[in-house]
Amino acid sequence: MELIYQYAWLIPVLPLVGAMVVGLGLISLNKATNKLRQVNSVFIISLLGASMVLAFNLLWSQIQGHAPYNYSFEWASAGDFHLRMGYTIDQLSALMSVIVTTVAFLVMIYTDGYMAHDDGYVRFYAYLSIFSASMLGLVISPNLVQIYIFWELVGMCSYLLIGFWFDRKAAADACQKAFVVNRVGDFGLLLGMLGLYWATGTFEFELMGERLSDLVSSGTLSAGLAAIFAVLVFLGPVAKSAQFPLHVWLPDAMEGPTPISALIHAATMVAAGVFLIARMYPVFDDIPVAMNVIAWTGAFTAFLGASIALTQNDIKKGLAYSTISQLGYMVMAMGIGGYTAGLFHLMTHAYFKAMLFLGSGSVIHSMESVVGHDPVLAQDMRLMGGLRKYMPITSATFLIGTLAICGIPPFAGFWSKDEILGLAFEANPVLWLVGWSTAGLTAFYMFRMYFMTFEGKFRGNDTGIRNQLLAEANGINFGPGAMNVKELDHNHDHGHDHHHAPHESPFTMTFPLMALAVPSMLIGLLGRPWENNFEQFISAPGKLVEHVHHFDLTEFLIMGGNSVGIALIGITFASLMYLRGKIDPKAIAAKYPQLYQFSLKKWYFDEVYDKIFVYGSRRLARQILEVDFRVVDGAVNLTGLATLISGEGLKYIENGRAQFYALITFGAVLVFVILFSVI
Repeated sequence: MELIYQYAWLIPVLPLVGAMVVGLGLISLNKATNKLRQVNSVFIISLLGASMVLAFNLLWSQIQGHAPYNYSFEWASAGDFHLRMGYTIDQLSALMSVIVTTVAFLVMIYTDGYMAHDDGYVRFYAYLSIFSASMLGLVISPNLVQIYIFWELVGMCSYLLIGFWFDRKAAADACQKAFVVNRVGDFGLLLGMLGLYWATGTFEFELMGERLSDLVSSGTLSAGLAAIFAVLVFLGPVAKSAQFPLHVWLPDAMEGPTPISALIHAATMVAAGVFLIARMYPVFDDIPVAMNVIAWTGAFTAFLGASIALTQNDIKKGLAYSTISQLGYMVMAMGIGGYTAGLFHLMTHAYFKAMLFLGSGSVIHSMESVVGHDPVLAQDMRLMGGLRKYMPITSATFLIGTLAICGIPPFAGFWSKDEILGLAFEANPVLWLVGWSTAGLTAFYMFRMYFMTFEGKFRGNDTGIRNQLLAEANGINFGPGAMNVKELDHNHDHGHDHHHAPHESPFTMTFPLMALAVPSMLIGLLGRPWENNFEQFISAPGKLVEHVHHFDLTEFLIMGGNSVGIALIGITFASLMYLRGKIDPKAIAAKYPQLYQFSLKKWYFDEVYDKIFVYGSRRLARQILEVDFRVVDGAVNLTGLATLISGEGLKYIENGRAQFYALITFGAVLVFVILFSVI
């Protein structure tokens, strides 16, 4: 068993090797490599599969009680400064490795069907592989510096994948937006890292927490400064996990191919922020200000994402805001001390949200055979409907994911979300109220999405609706990441003629959906409150021991009943509006136009940021340009002019006669003598 731990470094290295081999092939032998499409995909999937097998073995070993394993070597040193690199295998890293490898493995299988006729098929697999390697390297990192290195690599891969179809302006703008917004959070993370190292002299998580606690308790370091360092570190997860106010990049990131949305925007990369909070828990836990900031940021983000998802018509944008909301639950759990609850929801959400995103990709794949490759039409739920009879597997798995995210027992989301709400009620009833009301909104918008997509009659051939949507699209002032109907298709053809009937996706796409449906239904049972195996396995690090409550059936029925009750209310309203037609949503929107537009326009965050930061930066740049032109360039030009004039004047003095030079020297000395005499 010890031998497995010694070779645990292969988990991130194997997909990295796959990306390097295929990438070098694309660079040196592009045409030949692109012709070997299936060979390259099987090669990359096989290497990731080997990493997955190794990750499962390590997880099983940790479940059996094996002690955490650490391996490190000195990477850099200067005087008293020593930086070590290596890897660590404990309960958290083993669990995250399994989550990342399983979701990535299924997404890669799905990609073969979804990207089958795309010219960038091989390049896409190379990007997927290097992203998987970066994410796996992040989760097994033993210190904050190594996490930061892989953190930036993950961000680079996100940039490449969001902008995969770079010939579309929308995709190019979206990846730039994601890159810039994440740089804001990463800069805060870097400052916080340096501040914590300055205070504690280490990048090791538990040692950093112990030293910081001692410094604050002894008065050597002020509690305010420690809180500032902690909040700066938290800015990294705020950006990466799309928390308010740095959440604006995630919906635009849906411009990337759908497998990317499932892999990095549902299950892995966005969860890296929650993972970092878990790793930094020894630091955060002793700083109440930081914990409160984390909790309230998560709670507000959960409500924010849900309130915006209510009115979105793009199926992927709706799921994106749902992801933001669910990440808010995880962050809130971390802030109120629910270490295991937050990680439990991270795990359950990774599987059912990946399935939902892949399900949306299956729907889009089918809709493209009807309406063409225009994303405005193919992704708009107003053109869908009745797809259940055409796509039984996709609709069934999507329904399972919807029930899971709504918190309906016994599906996975019920157990993890109910645990978070129970802890929130103990910590602060206001936080519980926010989370509880958000659960109702979640049930409403998710079943709205399901009913509009799979129930009723199919609207894809309705020319009137198509023209209306195209007219609306043409009237929109498109910002970064918006989908422009006038954009030409970028040759990611899936090989179908337009205006055909919808159809079920190929087996390579439906198999991952069916595979992900299993944990979406069953994995939550690991955390059932009367026998919480997950909590027994994942425990808070070091001195941070969570309070294990004895199971109280009455309390469970009250709290669980409340969460299920609000979900059923949301489902009922969604059914009355979008299935049975008893309530007209257009009438409600007309009655409350300000609220409707506030949600539809995403609380106007993009407009505000565009005005303040984008145009504000441009105005500042113009002012700096004026200073550069008039002051800096003016000073340089004046210096040149003075040199020119003095040179032109001096050339007449340089005549080569010694007597003339002596006369000038005598005159200069005489002038100095007179001046000093007067002074």
